[in-house]
Amino acid sequence: MDFNLPDDLREVQATIRDFMLSRVEPRAHEIEDSNSVPPELLKEAAGLGLFGLSIPEEYGGVGLGMLGRCAVYEALGQGHMGFGGVISAHASIGTSGLVKLGTEEQKRKFLPRMASGDCVAGFAITEPSSGSDAANIRTRAVKKDDVYVLNGTKHYISNAPIAGLLTVIAITDPERGSRGMSAFLVEPQSTPGVRVGKIDEKMGQKGALSAEVIFEDAEIPAANLLGPEHMGYREALGILTAGRVGIAARSTGAMQRLLDLSVAHAKAREQFGQPIAEFQAVQFMLAEMEIAIQTSRVLWQKVAWMVDEGQDVRRMASVAKYHATEALSQVADKAVQVAGGMGYMKDSPVERYYRDQRLLRIYEGTSEIQKIIIAKDLLA
Repeated sequence: MDFNLPDDLREVQATIRDFMLSRVEPRAHEIEDSNSVPPELLKEAAGLGLFGLSIPEEYGGVGLGMLGRCAVYEALGQGHMGFGGVISAHASIGTSGLVKLGTEEQKRKFLPRMASGDCVAGFAITEPSSGSDAANIRTRAVKKDDVYVLNGTKHYISNAPIAGLLTVIAITDPERGSRGMSAFLVEPQSTPGVRVGKIDEKMGQKGALSAEVIFEDAEIPAANLLGPEHMGYREALGILTAGRVGIAARSTGAMQRLLDLSVAHAKAREQFGQPIAEFQAVQFMLAEMEIAIQTSRVLWQKVAWMVDEGQDVRRMASVAKYHATEALSQVADKAVQVAGGMGYMKDSPVERYYRDQRLLRIYEGTSEIQKIIIAKDLLA
């Protein structure tokens, strides 16, 4: 086993890490105050290929495999998490369904604009009545001639306020339950009957906008059916499974950043006539952070490799996401403790990470759902 990333991926990872620390982090307060990412930063991100990570080169993308994408996601995690959330929601669950299931016509129509960042993507499955219980969605899609008429409401949809394309899961055959769902490509900004609600006010991850998406007799061309009819739920689960590996990688990057900040602070901050790094209590917290980082990194690398090898990763993707997001929660808490009162102040990036990381244990499957998936797979 070789645990070193290939040289080309290490170079890409270093480039993205430098971009996050030198270009995005200096504007973190601006993003926090305005709850929006400056357009010029998104343009720079597009120039670095971040919007085309999972899109094949023939459509203008970078075409990285899962190992490469996750290496980038770890680098994204070392900067503002709201900015990273915009990119990952697009490049992961927002894009992967179209790349995997789309017809050639669909790919030619959407993927080049998605790769350039001109068309930001999102994934719409969550509803007021169905979060973890994704099989309980109520949005209906009724076939009429050459269109599907959609009615229903999705909420907490990442990138919805800026999305040019959404992959929407809706019921096409109510009698078949979860086996009667289909996926559709919807252009929310130009489709009559599709309305994006007000921007959600969240605890953290400022700039990574989410909102309700309401469908009122919205006519979606039958040509925008993504994949086979009635296969939407199964494919949605596959999209979410792959997305969980990316969250594990982002979490690892965030932990690395928090450790770096904590080490620097521990060396510089003096109490009782010496740096607090000299105190064993602080050393123990730093050591525990490092342990969390190393175990999480090995997990996401293994699962990403399994994806690229075509292996079934349902269980291991949940293992990686659960471990990394829960570990990040503990690392963020320790980072605040090491920083002391300074870590509780708004000016501190540690305070921001403490708020931002909390969402990672909820979206794309809560920690409790991950344990259910793991246990069911073990017992199957």
